[in-house]
Amino acid sequence: MTSRTEDVILSIDEGTSGTRAAVVGRDGHVSCLEYAPLSVDTPRPGVVEQDADAILAKTLAVCRASVARAQAEGKRIAALAIATQRCSAVLWDTRTGRALVPVMVWQDTRHVDELTRLAPEWDAPLMRQLGRPVGVRSPYLWATHHLRDTPAVAHAFEQGRLGFGTIDSWLLWHLSERRECVTTPTNVTSGNAYVLAEHRYQLEWIDTLGFPRALLPALREDAGDLGRTRAELLGIAVPILACAGDQHAGAVGLGCLDRAQAMCVHGTGSFVDVITGTVPPLDAGLHPGTLAMTARRSGGVSHFAVETYVATTGSALNWVCEKLQWFENAAQIGALAAEAASANGVSFVPALTGLRVPAMEPAARASLTGISMATTRAAVARAVLEGIAHSVAACIAANEQVSGLQVSELVVGGGLSGSSTLLQIQADLSGMPVRRMAETERASLRGAAFLAGASGLLWPSLQEARTTLATDAVFEPAIGADEREARRAQWQARVDSELAHAQRFKNAPLSTTPGELPR
Repeated sequence: MTSRTEDVILSIDEGTSGTRAAVVGRDGHVSCLEYAPLSVDTPRPGVVEQDADAILAKTLAVCRASVARAQAEGKRIAALAIATQRCSAVLWDTRTGRALVPVMVWQDTRHVDELTRLAPEWDAPLMRQLGRPVGVRSPYLWATHHLRDTPAVAHAFEQGRLGFGTIDSWLLWHLSERRECVTTPTNVTSGNAYVLAEHRYQLEWIDTLGFPRALLPALREDAGDLGRTRAELLGIAVPILACAGDQHAGAVGLGCLDRAQAMCVHGTGSFVDVITGTVPPLDAGLHPGTLAMTARRSGGVSHFAVETYVATTGSALNWVCEKLQWFENAAQIGALAAEAASANGVSFVPALTGLRVPAMEPAARASLTGISMATTRAAVARAVLEGIAHSVAACIAANEQVSGLQVSELVVGGGLSGSSTLLQIQADLSGMPVRRMAETERASLRGAAFLAGASGLLWPSLQEARTTLATDAVFEPAIGADEREARRAQWQARVDSELAHAQRFKNAPLSTTPGELPR
């Protein structure tokens, strides 16, 4: 008797710190998982870069390994789905297929001063159309500078062989037999030039940035026909049926599809989204760090969300472990934090690349304060996790204000959501239950597959795909409102102090004496 072949979807999750591939079956189970780490370079403050060719090579390697394992287990790959980091931009030579410059990673703020000068004129019209202001980084302005200053980029453009786009564009150009330069709404939204309600670029803004319209990737949908895979690269020729930003794929993979549902995906940063439905949020711009997003688009219909994020949470743990070598790994931080009843007055603000909440301040920096002779490693570990939880609580409050929706529960995913200590702290400081789904760290892989397979391939709808999900644990608040308010106020005071320091530093006159610091 022969066993029945199982149809599965090959799913890619290309993130900032690593790239993964796995297969997802009809039961929603993620298997044959392969992972490769990626490095991030910060050659100077404000500049965050990666190697696009390495991203591609490692993504192909994990895909091939996952496909081989799946085929050995009798699984049949029926389609490809992709989730990627958002707003990380690539310029490449379409003749050689190789990147011409390092990737501008989404945490990059090198052009913030130039964008700030444009903000007084452009913030208001962009908020009305895009649901977001000028912002602190732009892939289009970054490309404009390279077109002007990097001979290889300028030459490729003159020769008609320059490709531009975000990581989704880069991977789709290589993986699809169409070799088209395209992008999808959940990715292009983060570039601050996409008109949410009309599924088009804001061309006047792009012209202002000096970016040539001819280089704009064609707009597609997050779920739909994106070509077929190149068999010579992956060893399979299957349809590519979805490509979404990792955060939004994660939302789908956690079952957050409906209005007023809220979720937080912890990765390099922590992103908090509230789904608003098929109408863009009306109060976009109420909070400068909260942005309107496309949550997903298919069949000509967009669903929207509001999003607030903290750029350096997972990367903050890596920083204290790898650069400062205070702890062996993130797991040790969680274990030590669980031993401490409190942080004993120590506060951590995870602003390694600036603050977004409660105020936008790119010049702000991370701080660890309140240290005394009595401070222990456990207290510091606790403070680090509390700093992340406080930041997420601030994101939730901002999202509620902008969306006009009351959040009653937070669904969590991503690597850090494996820390029960962090999630209990999160429930305490946000005052609401925190729900961790089973296999939560694989939410983006599962969500991309749901998008690809929910038009009849594996499931009749996203709602049906969602029924495969299971809850792992629910963390209820264990402290009262008075204690919560006091702890939130104490942390807010530390944030206010950092904001004031950043403002003083920006306003201080430049020193004329070598070695003299601004006062």
